[in-house]
Amino acid sequence: RSKTMLMTSKEGAILKSNTVIIKAIDEMRGWSERAKQDQHTTALVPTMGALHEGHLSLIRLAQQKADRVIVSIFINPLQFGPKEDFKNYPRTLEKDIDVLTRSRTDVLFLPRVEEIYPQGFQTKIVVSNLSQYLCGKSRPGHFEGVATVVLKLFEIIKPDLAIFGDKDYQQRLMIQKMVSDLHLNIPVLGAPTVREADGLAMSSRNAYLSASERKRARVLNLALKEAFCLFRAGERDVKKLESMVSKMIDKERPEKVDYTSVCDLETLEPLKIIQDKALLAAAVTFGTTRLIDNVILSVEDETR
Repeated sequence: RSKTMLMTSKEGAILKSNTVIIKAIDEMRGWSERAKQDQHTTALVPTMGALHEGHLSLIRLAQQKADRVIVSIFINPLQFGPKEDFKNYPRTLEKDIDVLTRSRTDVLFLPRVEEIYPQGFQTKIVVSNLSQYLCGKSRPGHFEGVATVVLKLFEIIKPDLAIFGDKDYQQRLMIQKMVSDLHLNIPVLGAPTVREADGLAMSSRNAYLSASERKRARVLNLALKEAFCLFRAGERDVKKLESMVSKMIDKERPEKVDYTSVCDLETLEPLKIIQDKALLAAAVTFGTTRLIDNVILSVEDETR
């Protein structure tokens, strides 16, 4: 690997220390093809930037599973609703490049919006059933945008595997379904949620929270943990678990509780009684910041 701090390769890609920065789709395709010719396995970690320890945990897992790791940074306009935070979404590219360089990421793919969505672009990917629950209810079109851009990244890069964080459990499940339905032969691995010291799930949007909002937001994880304890003590009634979570959250006066839902781990369909395992997920807004979190309710798993 090159030790040059900053230079331009003959293909036009930028090299910064160990990390190659590629912006053009054709160049990214060429790099991936050469990696395959050299018999290197590749892993993709798709992101929207504003990288934090949660993203780094995905990169470390990718490095364990593959010879070469590609991280994409693309703030995808297709997955933001008209009243959502696309214009204000955190953009910290220089910091992100430093983070990726220190983590020895092989490639940073930085595609331009105009190339990903050329003029006249019309095609979208819909994973119909999975996208109608949880965040799909309140964010219409969001998961179409996610599936569309991820399929594009898969087609451009053709990775041997991809890594997604389980904080966005619905997103990971939906991408796995898309891969299965379209016979893409790209394993999609989930990585555990990484948390701040106070239990708040790491998210790029946490930067929006004021000090008081951040303090109140801790209740999201606390309520899910309390529900997990009740489940482990024998509670299987979904309404009681959801009610307990809602009451704990309400005490911290959130601006909005989007949902608290116990649902099937594979289909995300709402449950009435938990037979074996289930997902307990919640979406809550503090100030103007919408936060999501989840816990898997299982008698076998105490780690989440």
